[in-house]
Amino acid sequence: MVYLPGETLELTAEDVANGGWCVARPPGSPVVFVRHALPGERVVARVTEVTSKFARAEAIRILSASPDRVDPPCPHARPGGCGGCDWQHATLAAQRALKAAVIGQQLRRLAGVDRAVTVEALPGDGAATAAGLGWRTRVQFAVRDDGVAGLRAHRSHQVIGIDDCLIAHPAVSGLAVTRRRWPGVASVEALAGAGQGERSLIITPARKRDARAGATDRSVSIEEVTAESVVRRAGHRLTPVRGRSYLSQRAAGREWRVSAGAFWQVHPAAADALAAAVLAALRPVAGDAALDLYCGAGLFAGVLAPAVGPDGTVTGVESEAAAVRDARHNLREWPWVRVRRGDAAAVLRRGGLPAARIAVADPPRSGLAREVVEYLSSPPAERFAYVSCDPATLARDIGLLLARGWTLAGLRAFDAFPMTHHVECVATLVRP
Repeated sequence: MVYLPGETLELTAEDVANGGWCVARPPGSPVVFVRHALPGERVVARVTEVTSKFARAEAIRILSASPDRVDPPCPHARPGGCGGCDWQHATLAAQRALKAAVIGQQLRRLAGVDRAVTVEALPGDGAATAAGLGWRTRVQFAVRDDGVAGLRAHRSHQVIGIDDCLIAHPAVSGLAVTRRRWPGVASVEALAGAGQGERSLIITPARKRDARAGATDRSVSIEEVTAESVVRRAGHRLTPVRGRSYLSQRAAGREWRVSAGAFWQVHPAAADALAAAVLAALRPVAGDAALDLYCGAGLFAGVLAPAVGPDGTVTGVESEAAAVRDARHNLREWPWVRVRRGDAAAVLRRGGLPAARIAVADPPRSGLAREVVEYLSSPPAERFAYVSCDPATLARDIGLLLARGWTLAGLRAFDAFPMTHHVECVATLVRP
């Protein structure tokens, strides 16, 4: 059978798949990945995309509902609506079970590991009615040609106008980005700091050849913006227009300076939970040599430094210039910590990193560079904490490490992105 975009199919959703999909397997036909469905449901789905091997579709009518189904709290979490949330139509408990199933699938398929996984709720995301909402401290809004800021539809450049994003933190919602016009602007990114409570906007002007209705970034009245700081983005360069170019975040009992464009966990409770999990995985002792790859603003290096003490060493590696500056500022009280700037793979190719007994890495979604896998295995560290937001690349890299003599000693998963398919994991790997 050949599917056609726009046609409707009656399907039974079977198991969950990575990325917020369920899989339907019609007899004698290619598989169909279906959004807005739940395992076990019978649905009418509209085909949205066709490839040579499978099709994608959206469930537009539920014929037989799962007991885990609920009404999505956001009116835009629907077929043809905003693409930001994948699982608003499921209970929080069901969402976590689905994420755990995906992690288990990827481990079996890519690493040959059969392991039961539990996805843990973060503080503040319990069983209350509003749980799972109001957590996202960083939201990037795209701007339409008419100046309306909104969020993109799934796998599309279409911008959906919304009143409020329900998963946005109240401090972000309070900036009212979607309630004003942004002529001459391509995107507006809203950020909230958990340290001193300040907020920032990163404004990216439209390119001149792409300027909307002849407007430029001068059309934006900065005086009307209520954020404590406003930053203008031009390529990779961020220039403060008002206020300072960084926010204060709080985790592990202290405050951290994090530049507006640098990485920080978007759930207010995630940095604390991950820092504690990394410490438990690595078990640092006084005098240890520790390595923090892809160290960002220095969170993990900062919790390892007091544990290893002045007789130990901590070496951080980070490629992004602003994050390196933040890390050096955040870690300045511990002279036995060094932060090296550079891509992790390139730094390792150049050599010169000290041997480390314990190591942690929090790479981008693409996972560990092959050079990192090789470095961790020869000469070997003894304990490695791998922090990942992508179950597929995590499982792939665990498979590579297992083949080089490592053992998977532990795996914790955290629901740091409720209502979406994303999940944060900390894997503990050990070598004798």
